[in-house]
Amino acid sequence: MTTFVTGSSGFVGLALTERLLAEGETVIGFDCSAPRDAALRAFAALPGRFVALTGDTRDIRALTDAMRTHRPSRLVTLAAITADAARERAMPQTIFDVNVGGALAALAAAAAVGVERMVHGSSGSVYGASGRQNTHQLSEDLTPLLPEALYGVSKRTAEEAVLRLARLHGLSLTIGRIGTCFGPWEADSGVRDTLSAPLQVLERARRGETVVLPRTHRRDWLYVRDAAAALAALLAQSALAHVAYNVAAGFEWSVADWCDRLAARYSGFDWRIAREGDVPNIDYYADYDRASMDITRLLNDTPFVPQYDLAAAEADFDRWIKR
Repeated sequence: MTTFVTGSSGFVGLALTERLLAEGETVIGFDCSAPRDAALRAFAALPGRFVALTGDTRDIRALTDAMRTHRPSRLVTLAAITADAARERAMPQTIFDVNVGGALAALAAAAAVGVERMVHGSSGSVYGASGRQNTHQLSEDLTPLLPEALYGVSKRTAEEAVLRLARLHGLSLTIGRIGTCFGPWEADSGVRDTLSAPLQVLERARRGETVVLPRTHRRDWLYVRDAAAALAALLAQSALAHVAYNVAAGFEWSVADWCDRLAARYSGFDWRIAREGDVPNIDYYADYDRASMDITRLLNDTPFVPQYDLAAAEADFDRWIKR
């Protein structure tokens, strides 16, 4: 089985590629940046075959030529700019060109060469302001999509656009709304403006710095290996009952809980919730704790079962870093 992945050098792209290669599949990775050397070494040790292509995900001709050459049967679109407010002000059109135009270009190329199946990587950010009401889980059909930032607005727009184009071309499409990820391969890639709070804390803990949290910040943190497993599960299903699926953890914990785990591992690591006069040094991006995403649909329609609660994720991340 050959899968074409756009945004393959990004955080989730690398994790999904690793998962598919571990299953013995061929992955054609397409990204504006070449994969990191560490990723290439890790991929080379896996049973699958990886082909890294460098190109602009908005370039429909380059995408079509690449797919015609490698003949994938499946496509996953993950290329995106995860923008903060500064980037929104500076380059709003580019955000939409990549997040919407890139997905449409990949879909059109896939349709032109006969790709059979597509999973579009969307985001829990499409729920936006609905997540402020932390009394009900975010549901694919019942929760209004009220994105607040351009990233979320562009992801919602991309969902609607690829759904329309897939219907026009008769292409099998599933949308995976990915929750807030952390874990192996996360890094400042130049298009990911705010790193996850767990990674921010971990980096300070490893440097022996004191962490000052704005608040405990409880939410359904998604370990990226679970995200990759869920996307692979969606990709493997030839027919699904629904178009959109939440890709999330299914359980909650707080950044304060994460700090406690790291304090037990890193001797001398100190942390606290901000007191009067303190300046927090961990960026939560939003000023509220978003409601969790309901994954009942994902659990019912695929074989996916989340494996990484707080303890399992922290232990696996530590092993990965040491390797």
